Amino acid sequence: MTYEETLQYLFAQLPMFSRIGAAAYKKDIHNTVALCEALGNPHHHFKSIHIAGTNGKGSTSHMLAAIFQQQGYKTGLYTSPHIKEFGERIRINGEMINKQFVIDFTEKTKKLCTTIQPSFFELTVAMAFDYFAKEQVDIAIIETGLGGRLDSTNIINLILSVITNIGLDHTHLLGNTIEAIATEKAGIIKKNTPVVIGETTPVTQSIFRETAKINNAFIYFSEELFQVDLIKSSNQFLIGKVTDTSTQETLEIKSDLTGRYQLKNIRTVMTAVSVLKKLGWDISNQNYCLALSNVQ
Repeated sequence: MTYEETLQYLFAQLPMFSRIGAAAYKKDIHNTVALCEALGNPHHHFKSIHIAGTNGKGSTSHMLAAIFQQQGYKTGLYTSPHIKEFGERIRINGEMINKQFVIDFTEKTKKLCTTIQPSFFELTVAMAFDYFAKEQVDIAIIETGLGGRLDSTNIINLILSVITNIGLDHTHLLGNTIEAIATEKAGIIKKNTPVVIGETTPVTQSIFRETAKINNAFIYFSEELFQVDLIKSSNQFLIGKVTDTSTQETLEIKSDLTGRYQLKNIRTVMTAVSVLKKLGWDISNQNYCLALSNVQ
């Protein structure tokens, strides 16, 4: 098949949330586990950062990917859904997935798919993991689809979890209360793995603290660690100041993501970067600032 025929096959043959809604959502990770086992568990061969949340997880994912790339790391990025091109979902150093890889992967998994019957999302998650492993990325930034606990992406080897915020989204799938949704998103918190929380309410903070305690995961609340202030906003750039609340050190940032709400995402990313430095990742303030000015 050609690339276009391959995409038509994927869109037509596999259950797809954007086309048929909740029927395409699988409330377990068995299909993804089965697919990845058949592929040799590619997700075991690279390090990952997992990002969940109601709002801001896409922007946060792209910012972190830009920072790692600017620092010189070979960086994978998995996000969904795509806006214009399928390849937007799976990128390495900003470049969309190789079209021949998409063709070959689809062909080699066709027989397996008749047995497992994965959703479109489940297959693309496995495709991303296989691609990142074969390309030997240094780090992969993985955005959840829906929720967290039962999301297809929730099988990866983590160095850090990030939860941006919690709101009432996909209530027919995740629960109709903030408590229920926070519990689902908190499912990406892993044993002995740090977690960064972008925004909280007293209810969600309690849930995150309890989940982190159960998993012996050190938890960082970005609202407590960094203050962000708007300096200037235009159609081209957002300029802000990030202040470390413990040292009062400040850093002026310029972002090409111009919505004022991005200041909250920048604060979350700044917290993640500070944790990553503690884990031994080399990220300079200069590269951090350069990356944020060129995310898109």
